[in-house]
Amino acid sequence: MSTNDNRAKNVLYYGAEEPCPDQVELHAGPLDMVFEAGDLRWIRLGDHEIARRIYVAVRDRNWDTLANRISNPSIRTGPNRFEIRYDVENREREIDFRWVAHIVGDESGTITFSMRGTAHTAFLKNRIGFCLLHPIKECAGRACRITRQDGAIESGQFPLDISPHQPFLDFQGIAYSVDADTSVQLSFEGDMFEMEDQRNWTDASFKTYCTPLRLPYPAPVAAGTVIEQTVRVSIDAARKKTVSVAAPERLCFSFQPEERTPLPALGLGISSEIGELDLSQIELLRGLNLSHLRVDLDLRNGFRPLLERGIREAGQIGVPLEAALFLPAPPSGLKQILKDLADLNPLIIRWLVLNRAEKSTSMQSLRLVHDDLRALFPETPLVSGTNNYFAELNRGRPELELLDGVCYSLNPQVHAFDNDSLVESVEGQRDTVKTAKQFAGGLPIYVTPVTLRPRFNPNVTGPEPETAPGKLPRQVDVRQMSLFGAGWTVGSLKYLAEAGAAGITYYETCGWRGVMERTSGSPRPTRFRSVPGGVFPLFHVLADAGELKGGEFLRSESSAPLSVDGLVLRRDGRTLILLANMRGQHKLVSLGIDPGVRDIRMRVLDETTFERATRDPKGFRSAARQPVEPKAGSVEVTLRPYGVARLDYVLGE
Repeated sequence: MSTNDNRAKNVLYYGAEEPCPDQVELHAGPLDMVFEAGDLRWIRLGDHEIARRIYVAVRDRNWDTLANRISNPSIRTGPNRFEIRYDVENREREIDFRWVAHIVGDESGTITFSMRGTAHTAFLKNRIGFCLLHPIKECAGRACRITRQDGAIESGQFPLDISPHQPFLDFQGIAYSVDADTSVQLSFEGDMFEMEDQRNWTDASFKTYCTPLRLPYPAPVAAGTVIEQTVRVSIDAARKKTVSVAAPERLCFSFQPEERTPLPALGLGISSEIGELDLSQIELLRGLNLSHLRVDLDLRNGFRPLLERGIREAGQIGVPLEAALFLPAPPSGLKQILKDLADLNPLIIRWLVLNRAEKSTSMQSLRLVHDDLRALFPETPLVSGTNNYFAELNRGRPELELLDGVCYSLNPQVHAFDNDSLVESVEGQRDTVKTAKQFAGGLPIYVTPVTLRPRFNPNVTGPEPETAPGKLPRQVDVRQMSLFGAGWTVGSLKYLAEAGAAGITYYETCGWRGVMERTSGSPRPTRFRSVPGGVFPLFHVLADAGELKGGEFLRSESSAPLSVDGLVLRRDGRTLILLANMRGQHKLVSLGIDPGVRDIRMRVLDETTFERATRDPKGFRSAARQPVEPKAGSVEVTLRPYGVARLDYVLGE
C-alpha cells in the first residue's frame, strides 16, 4: 500500500493523515509495558496493571499542556531489561524549556525514569515534571501505604467514589499489595508530590503529580532554572518469576440480560456554526429519533433571536428544547426577562439554570429565578449544577431542595489528547454518574453536553492565544468526522447509560462540532476533511440508539475494553449490539448472544462502507444486512481498524 493510501485511510480512521506514534513493547523482569512518544504506558505485572502511564508534563499559566518535541531517541533492549534516552523541547510563545530523559528497566522488575531540564527563557508555569497515572480498576478502594516527605509511613486507601479533593498530599512514595505475596512500590524525587482523582475530568485514573496546588500559580521560572526529578517503580521479590501474559488472539464480549437500565433521553445541541438548518439536514435529524435539542440562552444579552431559532428548529425536528439559562449579573430586570421568555411559549422539556460567574451554581442564584419559573412553567423540571466539568459539581455539590435534577458537562481532553487516552476516558465517565447519584438524593442526572474537545477553558489565568491562520479552533477535533469518533461515542454512551444517566446531550446538530457537515463543506477542508453535506460516522451510532428509543441498556463486558468495547440495547425482545474497534489493527471478537437465536443480521461501518455511510446515510441504513451464523451460543466478528459492527436479532425468532 502506498504512503498516500495510508494517509487517506488514517483520515477515515481518526481524521488526520499522520500515523499514530510507534509503540515499542518493553520488558523489565516480570514487568511488561509499552513505550510511546516518550511515555511509559500500561506497566503490567502479569494480568495486573500497575501504572497506566508515566510522563513529563509542561503546563503553562492556563493549564494548557505544551507538546513534547522529541529528538535523538536511543532505545536498547534485552530479553528482560531496557535503557532509553531522548531529548525534548517544549517551546511555545514565551516558553522555552528543554530536558533530557533517561529510563532504565532491569531484570529485578525495577524501572527508573529520570528527567533533567533547563529553562532557556523566563516564563510563567503551573506545572513542570512527572505525572504517574494509577489505573482505576486495580486501585479504586485498595488499601495503600503512603510515605510522607519526612519519611513517616501512614495507612491510606484509594477512593472508591470520585474524591472531590486530593486523596493524598505531600508524599514521596506509595506502596500497596497486589495479592498476599506481591506488593508494588512507587517513589518520587525532586519535588513535592500529591494525588488527584482524575475521574473528576473523566480520566480513568488517579494521578500523582508534582508541585502541590496549594502553592501559588502561575509561578515564575527564571531563565537558567534547572529541574531534576525521578520516578521509580519496583516490586517485591516474591513474584519476580512471574511470566508475561500474552494478549489473547480472540477478544470476548458478553452481556447480562438481567442487569438493565433505561436508555437515557438523547439529544443534540443547536449548531454554533450555522444560522439555519436546511430541509435535508432537518430530515436527517428527524431520523435520529432524538428526545430534545439544547439551546443556550444568555440572559445578559438579547436571547430572543436564539430562542426563536431554537423553537423553530426543535419544531422542525419534532422535539422539545432543553434550555440552559445563564443568569445575568447583576440580576436587574430578571423578572421581566422571564416574562418575555414565556411570551414566546417555548416547548421546554427541562430548564438548566446556570451562572457563568460560578463554577457550580449556588442556591442564591437558583432563588433568583425559581419562583418565577415555577409560576410561568409549572410543569417544567428545573435542573442545575455546572456548565463546566464534573470536578466543579463534585467540589461544589448543589443544595437539592429547589431542584428536579442535577447536570454537568464532560469532554475527554482536559489532560491528554491522544487516541488511547480518549479510549481510556469512557470508563471514567461511568464513575461520574455513579458518584453524582451518591449526592443527588435520587434526582435524575443529566450529562449535557458531551463534546470531544473542551468548549472553553474554565481555569484560565491569562489571555488565551488566538487561533493561528489556517488552524482549527481549539473547540474542534478532527476525530469528530472519523470512525474513531463513532467508536468513542459507542463507549461514552455505554458507560453513561449503564451508570444510570437520565439524559445525555451529545455534540451539535451541524458543523465540525456536530453530527453532520454543513452543505458548503468544512471551512478548513485541508485540515478537517469531511464530506460536504455528509454525515459523520458517529451520526449512525446515535441513529442506532434512536431506533430503540424507550428501550433498555443491558450491562455488558469486554475482555479488552481498551481495544474493543460495545453496548447492548433491547426493546420488546428486539436486541441491537454495537461493537467498536478502538485500535488500528483487525480484531477478532467472540460475541455471546441469547440461547436459541438463529436469525442474526450484521452491518459494518468501517473503511469499506465509510463513503456510502457519510454520503448516502439513508441508503446505508436501509441496505440489507448480512446474515451471521451463530455457533454454540456465540458469533465471531472480525472488526477492521476502528470499525463498528451492528448486530440485530429478535428473541423468539
